[in-house]
Amino acid sequence: MENRAVCFITGASSGFGMGLAVRLSQEGYAVGLAARREGHLEEVAGRIREQGGTAGVFPCDVSQRDQVAGAIRRCEEELGPVDLLVANAGVSINTRVDAFNASEVERVIGINLLGAVYATDAVLEGMLERGRGQIVAVSSIAGFAGLPMSAAYSASKGAMTNFFESLRIDLRGSGVDVTVITPGFVKTAMTAQNRHRMPFLMELDPAVELMARAIRKRKKSLAFPWPLAAIAWSARILPRPVYDWLASQVDRGKSPEAGGPPEDG
Repeated sequence: MENRAVCFITGASSGFGMGLAVRLSQEGYAVGLAARREGHLEEVAGRIREQGGTAGVFPCDVSQRDQVAGAIRRCEEELGPVDLLVANAGVSINTRVDAFNASEVERVIGINLLGAVYATDAVLEGMLERGRGQIVAVSSIAGFAGLPMSAAYSASKGAMTNFFESLRIDLRGSGVDVTVITPGFVKTAMTAQNRHRMPFLMELDPAVELMARAIRKRKKSLAFPWPLAAIAWSARILPRPVYDWLASQVDRGKSPEAGGPPEDG
């Protein structure tokens, strides 16, 4: 097998993860695909191979540290050292005060935040030893500020953004770059559950192109679409009573499935 740079992607069975896997394979990466749904991963791998790319399937539950470490170890044995990690796996639930469930909050944080941390833990030492690498954290504009019925999701994404921004600063001069991507609303299996308005909703393909370009340029951060990102950033400096009133006007509705899909962007 020819020597290719290796990318490992979590949440690769659908949404951003699937789109980035196909796009990055077209840019020459050998792609390691991780998610819980092995059948879906095989479909993505088949699509990549049909296009002449290289892909390996490494199913795991990203909320389980040992499974993540094992999947990355198998990927490196099969494809080579991981040059690019895309920590993308994520789930969303409605956090309702009338049916508050700390276990659901724990599950969301375990997948969205700790899953990214576990994957980083498994690749960072090798990247530092080689003096090169890139870690991409797929967060969300929802992490900029609290949103109605999104306490768990907003908290997990806000923590994810801050964690990887801190890591980026700590890794200066090491040869390992960190890119934090914060998308807004994009058409995926996750957003298909939403029953509230989704301003500036984007199709998946142009969103993936924006993300792939930021990865290629090793940008420090990317937030899109820019009108929604600007509004979200502005909301952070509003007086809290004003922000609370504006946020309360959003009709979150109910998701048909509280847990959402196993992995998505």
